[in-house]
Amino acid sequence: MDYLSANKKIWDGRVEAHMASDFYDNDSFLKGRNSLNKIELDVLGDIRNQTIAHLQCHFGQDSLSMARMGAKVTGVDLSEKAIEQANNLNQQLQLDAEFYCSDILTYQGQKEAFDIVFASYGVLGWHPDITAWFKVASQLLKPGGRVVLVEFHPVLWMFDATFNHIEHSYFNRQAIVEQVTDSYTDGSDLDEPLTEYGWNHSLSDVFNALKKSGLQLQQFEEFDYSPYNCFQGCVETQQGFQIESLQGKLPMVYAIEAIKR
Repeated sequence: MDYLSANKKIWDGRVEAHMASDFYDNDSFLKGRNSLNKIELDVLGDIRNQTIAHLQCHFGQDSLSMARMGAKVTGVDLSEKAIEQANNLNQQLQLDAEFYCSDILTYQGQKEAFDIVFASYGVLGWHPDITAWFKVASQLLKPGGRVVLVEFHPVLWMFDATFNHIEHSYFNRQAIVEQVTDSYTDGSDLDEPLTEYGWNHSLSDVFNALKKSGLQLQQFEEFDYSPYNCFQGCVETQQGFQIESLQGKLPMVYAIEAIKR
């Protein structure tokens, strides 16, 4: 199973549609909108003069938002097309972020160089082994540096796409293999149906991976909403989006801050 090549093809195919989508609203971003949400901003805090590695940065909006906030940011993503667009945006905005195309698990960035490793919303599920992911994050950090991770809750990935029944295990017992025909941003069709590979990771998997990687948990919070309207059957609330039939009952996002010992 060459899951990396399969998933890379999906993300390469989404870049153009995402750049033009209302979901990412690139026009307002270019005019100054910060693409980061309150959840991650609260954990990040003041990042002026901090060095940040942004793992799985897509086409760089969040990376460049952190650069606008005064950080020195390095973004890394699997998709060459996404990194090309990230560099274009960086040039348009005249910022000093750097972007590299690499699988996260083989990224050869400068070790122990960063104050913060940041990643958010739909990152861990692309990897069968998250201990390997957190070990890379730890290697990139200076001693005392922080991992800031905001991620969709593993309970969400148990459901079918319409949130009518439980379809997958909470535990990482096998790959979740699905046929993908469109994008989560606006329903725009891909050029062809593609096979997507993902894995669900329980919270105990996350906490144990942190420990094995020399990272000490400092903060953990769960939220009953998503800042993004990217799931079927969502309704908008004062804080964000919730599944209509499960409002206030379902954890949708969690946030972690961990320090390298």
